[in-house]
Amino acid sequence: MRFILLIAFLVSGTVLQAQRFFDVTKYGAKNDSSAKATAAIKKAIDAAVKVGGGTVYFPAGKYLTGAIHLKSNITIHIEAGAELHFSDNFDDYLPMVESRYEGVDVTTFSALFYANNVQNITITGRGLIDGHGKKWWDFVEGYKADQPRSKWQIIFDSLNKNILLPDEPKQMKRGFLRPAFIQFMHCKNVLIEGITIRNSPFWTVNPQFCDNVTIHAVTITNPQRNAPNTDGINPESCSNVRISDSYISVGDDCITIKSGKDLPGRTKNRPAENYTITNCTMLAGHGAVVIGSEMSGGVKKIVINNCIFDGTDRGIRLKTSRGRGGVVEDIRIDNIVMKNIRDQAIVMDMEYAKVPVEPVSERTPKFRNIRISNITAYTNEAMYINGLAEMPVEEISLNDVVFEAKRGITIRNAKDITLHGVRVNTEIGPAVTVLNTERIDLDNITATKLPDTSPMIRLTDVKEALIRNNWLFKGVKKFAEIHSGKDQVKMLNNEIGDASVVYIDEVKK
Repeated sequence: MRFILLIAFLVSGTVLQAQRFFDVTKYGAKNDSSAKATAAIKKAIDAAVKVGGGTVYFPAGKYLTGAIHLKSNITIHIEAGAELHFSDNFDDYLPMVESRYEGVDVTTFSALFYANNVQNITITGRGLIDGHGKKWWDFVEGYKADQPRSKWQIIFDSLNKNILLPDEPKQMKRGFLRPAFIQFMHCKNVLIEGITIRNSPFWTVNPQFCDNVTIHAVTITNPQRNAPNTDGINPESCSNVRISDSYISVGDDCITIKSGKDLPGRTKNRPAENYTITNCTMLAGHGAVVIGSEMSGGVKKIVINNCIFDGTDRGIRLKTSRGRGGVVEDIRIDNIVMKNIRDQAIVMDMEYAKVPVEPVSERTPKFRNIRISNITAYTNEAMYINGLAEMPVEEISLNDVVFEAKRGITIRNAKDITLHGVRVNTEIGPAVTVLNTERIDLDNITATKLPDTSPMIRLTDVKEALIRNNWLFKGVKKFAEIHSGKDQVKMLNNEIGDASVVYIDEVKK
């Protein structure tokens, strides 16, 4: 028995040693926010590093701090009742560090939580971190081109003389780039769990070039107005990312997936791949889950499911433009309820920025193989797909989807599209409008409510359309209006009663 107890003690002792705690108040941090705790926090992290790692612990109280830089094998634990308030003195985020800003590699202000080329790092706990972003927001929004350049912009200029710029360099915000709240660069084995985050200066959680990232049960709230670009979670050019059970309400997109912008993104050529987003609730935000527009390194193998979107401007949004390059492919979206969506429930737009037509090249983006199923959406516009004339959106399917919408589905410049078991109730226009599209299968499309003057389906310049297994509800007067050759449209097994099918080209003749 004593031998067994000794073994248990030794095992327990090993566990305790591996979970060393470094209380920041023991290293000089004030938990009444009476003085900045930046130096004390660094001492606690350094002490943990000396013994191979450990947990830097914040007991209940309020702490004022500047930038916190994590090292390998460090856990930041913010206890319930603990609040970290980050200084709004821009000097507290100097010296400038390696970063990426909206898909462009730069040297700029340190993120509030920052790490570079480390592994096994964690931020956890039930406490609060507050970025006090208003001063950052106001500086950017109030800056005028004819103002003298600030000292921070002069530092930025000196460190970024030879960077690769995007197609439109003015996107770099005149050399004053706000820091992300949490930005980990080139890191492996990252966990962010449980904490509440608010008032980010810029993007909130922004891992870059990281592998094996878990973001679980976080709450992110940024103001909906006057807080520009305060996205929630933006994993960029990462692999093996899991985002789950989180609540997000912000001043820009809730979750975005990115991989670099224009030539800088294509040069790095690091895709965003193997992401799962599940069991999340998104409230205010420009988009709930967004891919792009910075997707020049590619985005692939993404699963989004079991989420609630309530009050975002858009639900699922994919966006890019000519010049970006990159491929978005192998996307699966399932089991989502959307309500109070201001614009589109689903949008795939390859003309997010209006750029002149150019020959197909590495600068030409692609969207392909995107599967969407089991969606219920209450929205202004059901779905908007807009490919490029020279690069159609390809291989898109909708299955078991219900839209209650003011406007229906619009599909333009697309190829190999399938809609199966889709109900669209509209107030204005057809349930489904298809333009300049090749090979589309409309199977079991229904509408219980349509304007009297609108057909359920309108096709224009469509090649190889199959319309089948449709059974109209009573009161639908026009089934289809087709502005294409009759030989391009095949109809099978449709129960349309007295509803009309009109071929406009034939009527004109």
